Amino acid sequence: MLHAAGVDRSIVSRVTNGDPGFAIRAETRARVIESTRVLGYQPNAAARSLRAAQARAFDLIIPNCASPIYTEVTKGAEEAAIQRGFVLFTASEKEGSLGALGQTEILGNGRVDGLLLAGANSTNYVHNVGKRISISTLFLNRRVRGIQRFIIFNNASAARLAVDYLAELSHRLIAYIAGPPDAGTASRRLSGYVKALRRHGLPVNCSHIVTADYLPAGGARALEALMSLPTPPTAVVAANTASAVGALSGVRRVGACVPERLSIVAIHDLELADYLVPPLTTIKMPLRELAARGVELLTTANADDQIAEVLDGEMKLMRRESTAEVADLEQPSGEKGR
Repeated sequence: MLHAAGVDRSIVSRVTNGDPGFAIRAETRARVIESTRVLGYQPNAAARSLRAAQARAFDLIIPNCASPIYTEVTKGAEEAAIQRGFVLFTASEKEGSLGALGQTEILGNGRVDGLLLAGANSTNYVHNVGKRISISTLFLNRRVRGIQRFIIFNNASAARLAVDYLAELSHRLIAYIAGPPDAGTASRRLSGYVKALRRHGLPVNCSHIVTADYLPAGGARALEALMSLPTPPTAVVAANTASAVGALSGVRRVGACVPERLSIVAIHDLELADYLVPPLTTIKMPLRELAARGVELLTTANADDQIAEVLDGEMKLMRRESTAEVADLEQPSGEKGR
């Protein structure tokens, strides 16, 4: 390499690593770059990390690796990290995994430069450990009282879009399958649902709000409870896609049909929504953009900077076959149209 470029080793290093403070003649820089291209030279990331006293790595903690929602979050964070010359590690809070608490050892050993905290259980503790040793941490779509280090969606707007669409389809009894009461995302989406109903002049019926756990089994149980009410809903908003998948199963168990008897809209859009029976109407949220912005903030903000950001990304209604105009349920099918 040195012979091909005709320069000192330090010059090759500073050019290939993009040192912004390094002044060099344009023709010399071009000769070095051309030599690296011809010889297929790649900078040694490990050596560069040692010189810069950085691990060049981030860690992402999520609630459950099995969730397709967090698959999208992981992809967004990983792509953004790689673009910036970092690697991304991922850990789950699910029982049996390394988990959030296990990350404290990684922090103490200096093996990561920052953490993205999307988990809901023990990430507060990890944040405090990171703060104590001046490692940058950031909560993804989660707010913690007294901690100004987060980036979130406008979750209330997502619920509003779902209710607005169902109201356009003339639904008046719109139920809600909520998330866990201790999850900030769940409370913000519930607030958006209630406000949207009131704006449309629709009733807010407490019996039509059922708490679930962001998992299919919880969504199925919630749907069965809703359909057993004396006045069941004609439409349901599910706080996330996993709950909605369970709700579709719950509808079949009670012998009803979607969308003929019940319309369902889920918050979050995933590829699998097109392959459900029927295909699921969703509110598409910028999952990858959220994670990518989180990585960007970790690389640009200091560990003690306050960050309180609401992602201004596009939310979009994805119309599919799980929703339809409300039916006149009081008329026998043979009397319709008379």
